[in-house]
Amino acid sequence: MAPVAAACGFLVAANGAVRLVRTSTFVAWDGEVERYITNFEFASAEKSFGSIIPLPGEPTDVRKAGQWTLQRLAQEVRSDTAADVEETIAAVESAESGVEVLLETRIDSLDITVVRGGGSEVAAWADDNGFSLGERAGGLLDFYSDRSPYFLAARFDAPAAEADGFTSGDGIPILVEIPTERPWVPLHILGFEKPTAEIVEADVFLLTPDRPELVHGVGLTVSRSERAGGRLLADLRADENMEWVPVNGWFTHLELAVPAGELNYDLSVGADGTAPSLLEAGLTRFDLSADDLAGFGFTAAKSTPPWWRLGAATVVLGLAGGAAGAWAVTRREARST
Repeated sequence: MAPVAAACGFLVAANGAVRLVRTSTFVAWDGEVERYITNFEFASAEKSFGSIIPLPGEPTDVRKAGQWTLQRLAQEVRSDTAADVEETIAAVESAESGVEVLLETRIDSLDITVVRGGGSEVAAWADDNGFSLGERAGGLLDFYSDRSPYFLAARFDAPAAEADGFTSGDGIPILVEIPTERPWVPLHILGFEKPTAEIVEADVFLLTPDRPELVHGVGLTVSRSERAGGRLLADLRADENMEWVPVNGWFTHLELAVPAGELNYDLSVGADGTAPSLLEAGLTRFDLSADDLAGFGFTAAKSTPPWWRLGAATVVLGLAGGAAGAWAVTRREARST
């Protein structure tokens, strides 16, 4: 393990925090459980900040992810991994309300809360407890709660983070385990309250048993689709809490680059005999089976309508990424300072 750590050490901040160029998400699925890794970024100028992420199901475990897993994935597909993520993340805080709190845990200086409720209820819950989400927040969270009522909220304890040596741009990677029939990665939320012309950029890494099929909108492209290399998987498996990484699988890297005003979809992944879902991709209110999709003439080799896209992906390594799926929200008291 020492040689691996040395090889990747330059990608990690001095305090062990994650530093990434842009939003990154890693999703690994073994046929039953989705393991979702994302990064929550520290922003020292704010008193309270964090993010909220829609989840495809109820998590069975939330814990710290590998210290340099996301950086190793970025290193696999590009060399420019030294810059900081620009986007500052704001936070949602846990408190009592009609929303059901399912899990509360603390990981280093990050407080994590998993809640269940309707989108508007979750927005009201956050607003009632001192967070200003904006007038459109309820509608956006309804977009997600129509498919899954589970959300993960994270908040930095700023004094604790600073005591740990964090500076703006450092982050804590979190691993969420979610039993699910097929992986699903929230992307639409990344463009929330951004100027419509602003380009939203992100990396999504997938690791699945076999070559997956994908349903998503325009602006998300597959840059790598191949059998995962043994060196990559060994490096990932050597990281902290990453012993579950399989010895083989299919690796997919997708790059998101789209104006915020056109980011109106998520990513649905079909693998190991399951078909991707238009419903889970946020492209229709009606879920469609594999036969339904075939009836529309959508196959990996055919073109698709301009407003959405179905493609065969050659990856299995990739999940909603560093803050991938994160939606910035600002606490009133922090905004007023």
